[in-house]
Amino acid sequence: MRVLVTGGAGFIGSHVVAEALAAGFEVAVLDNFSSGKRSNLTAGVKVFETDLRDREGTARAIREFEPELVSHQAAQASVPTSMKDPRLDAEINIIGGINLLDACSAPGSRTRQLVFASTGGAIYGEVPEGTRATESSPLEPESPYGISKLTFERLLAVYRQHRGLASSVLRYGNVYGPRQEPHGEAGVVAIFFGLALAGKKLTVFAKRELGDGGCLRDYVYVRDVARANLLALQGKLPSTVTNVGTGIATTTQELAERILSLTGSSSSLEQAARRPGDLERSLLEPSRVEQALGSATPLSQGLTETARWYGAS
Repeated sequence: MRVLVTGGAGFIGSHVVAEALAAGFEVAVLDNFSSGKRSNLTAGVKVFETDLRDREGTARAIREFEPELVSHQAAQASVPTSMKDPRLDAEINIIGGINLLDACSAPGSRTRQLVFASTGGAIYGEVPEGTRATESSPLEPESPYGISKLTFERLLAVYRQHRGLASSVLRYGNVYGPRQEPHGEAGVVAIFFGLALAGKKLTVFAKRELGDGGCLRDYVYVRDVARANLLALQGKLPSTVTNVGTGIATTTQELAERILSLTGSSSSLEQAARRPGDLERSLLEPSRVEQALGSATPLSQGLTETARWYGAS
């Protein structure tokens, strides 16, 4: 069985590649290497160095590799970047995505299942205190990034109904772990490890008021995310749409303190005012994914393994 992973040289994508290889799949990667690294890939994996915005290049990769399964991880993944340049976000996440869908559903294509890396952190908007966002919660994205992810989810439904392309959606929490690059909000774990190891200040942006511990997020370990992708590719998840998170809220300050402890860093914590556009609380209901995957990796274990990758423990 052949699997094509878009963005497969990136942080999450490379872990999906590793899981698919371990399961015995033949794997190829489509990546423009704007952020992905060849060093993340196992030697011998076929690579199509292509940008999804290159319509013909994307179609050529599908024709040449003939994947039965596609894991779509490639994206413009920064909320701040989407706020600054919504056109760029839409070109990559919507137009580039349509190029992939058209290639996968073209006459002669062998692709029969596409798994899409969506967002749980940005698609639900603010999650009220005392609750967790379920897959049926209202979808209220507050950034172009969240809007583009929701738009692509809607497009998947159209291609599923009218072109027969089966698909499933994984809505990620804040993914962290080895190979993460310190870009965008989702890279806060990598940012904090980098600062701690360099002896620089870690900044905690307020949830509402200065010194309140910062926003609450659902941090999910990257290998759990990769395993969820593999189950989705194999049709082993119980629903078309599945949250991939832990259901456990962690404040920015708690995260920073854990990382300082793991690294033995003497870096200080700096309290800063709330950043415009930051969600105060983002927390996912994980019961669907837990049915298939089991309990999520505890944050303490995931951070310890991440610290080991950074050479910090």
